[in-house]
Amino acid sequence: MTVAEIRELARSCGFELAGVAAALPLEDGSRYHAWVESGFAGEMGYLTDRRAGVRDDPRNLLATARSVICVGKLYQTPWPHSTAYSDSERAWISRYAWGDDYHDVVRAGLRLLDSAIRERMSKPVDSKICVDTAPLLERSYARMAGLGWIGKNTCLIHEGMGSWFFLGELLISLEIAPNSPPPDRCGTCTRCIDACPTHAIVPESGGWTIDSRQCISYFTIELRGPIPEASRSGVGHHVFGCDICQDVCPWNRRSPCSDELQWRPRDFAPALERIASIGADEFREMFRGSPVTRARYSGFLRNVAIAMGNSGRPEFRAPLERLAASPDAVVAEHARWALGQLR
Repeated sequence: MTVAEIRELARSCGFELAGVAAALPLEDGSRYHAWVESGFAGEMGYLTDRRAGVRDDPRNLLATARSVICVGKLYQTPWPHSTAYSDSERAWISRYAWGDDYHDVVRAGLRLLDSAIRERMSKPVDSKICVDTAPLLERSYARMAGLGWIGKNTCLIHEGMGSWFFLGELLISLEIAPNSPPPDRCGTCTRCIDACPTHAIVPESGGWTIDSRQCISYFTIELRGPIPEASRSGVGHHVFGCDICQDVCPWNRRSPCSDELQWRPRDFAPALERIASIGADEFREMFRGSPVTRARYSGFLRNVAIAMGNSGRPEFRAPLERLAASPDAVVAEHARWALGQLR
């Protein structure tokens, strides 16, 4: 089977990008371990525990793997970007989490691709589907598979379609001639670096990387407990994730939009006052089947409190006072901080 055939099958399974890399260790593995050792993973234990070593070789996930089929699924939509939206009464949720959980959508497409490949083979093959929860350096393999280069903001960037892609992989025992990685085309551009409100894009080994401990996405999704007070004002009105470094990227100016219904916002930029008053059951119902539940209810209210404080709007005093009386100590402390911002 050839790369051209793989691309054709991948398109029929709903993926705009596809390519093949050899299922071998990469030089990026040593850079990953250096990143971990620098403390840039913060409290994300799943990046630093025993699974860190598993990422060194895809054959740790599938012993018979010979190729890594990498796919990209576009999730760009025609709704505004965060850098063009400044309603301080409303919350910003990262574009990738507006609709259905991408893990389910990408995994379903990879199952179709796996079946389509098997139908064309005269002998049995071994395979394993991976989305971003698997311990695999997926951006690095996607780069080797020709899907794009890794930008200074650490996103995979495709020259013609930008960076609004979900990635997925199919490890397979077939020997397929691999693609070649494209050149890095970020050049001297520093727009993502300059635009980051919390200065999370930092120099490393002659290049750039993300210090998660300064990243809005890390604060609002991954971090359990208090967000550092010095960083709260930089969070702005983000209550789940951040898109700023992608919003300002010149390569995303001509990014096409997907017409698939699952990426459309269920509730674009919800009103802060409304979501500050929802209960735990309502939170789970509102975001059922959405990545937003990863923040957990208490983390979400913590983020909402920060966004209200950053708005400076006096009408948020009453809802913040209710949050300040929360039995959850973290939510209450952030609400008290936010009330101080209103003063």
